[in-house]
Amino acid sequence: MKRSALIAITAATMMATPVFAEGSFNVTSPNIAEGQTIAADQYWDNFGCSGANARPTLNWTGAPEGTNGYAVTFYDHDAPTGSGFWHWVLTDIPASATSIASDAIPDRAIEGNNDAGVAGYSGPCPPVGTVHNYTFTVHALETDELGAPAGASAALTGFFIYQHTLETATLNIVAGPRSE
Repeated sequence: MKRSALIAITAATMMATPVFAEGSFNVTSPNIAEGQTIAADQYWDNFGCSGANARPTLNWTGAPEGTNGYAVTFYDHDAPTGSGFWHWVLTDIPASATSIASDAIPDRAIEGNNDAGVAGYSGPCPPVGTVHNYTFTVHALETDELGAPAGASAALTGFFIYQHTLETATLNIVAGPRSE
């Protein structure tokens, strides 16, 4: 009895966990390369930072078959919150898009709330003397409209994103250490 229950739980967990195919889906930026440290103007102008909140341009290629739209997230793995920090959530990006400009978003795209509680992009601002690791993730989605509720938290929007993700492409960057 215990063994069959364990098998059933394992099977249910595997079916509920998204599995992303390893393919040729890639994201790059002309403003920052994989593993590089951000420039001074890319820091947020808040929480003690004095940057220009400059968002990098993101370009992607190789989306999987069946992609009907995209979402882009920007996440701080090392924020001292116990759960990281979502700096940006952009959804309902049309399937025809292959980039996000540094100064504009595609028509119809929706900027959701980040963990600062505001809709839009907030650049990195790690605490003084620390280095934080950040990830831009482009999600190829099986849907063109995510359907997350207006005003949803980044975590709730992430739930909707992962329910429709076919494959992801990531760009990992670093911020810090900064001085006062």
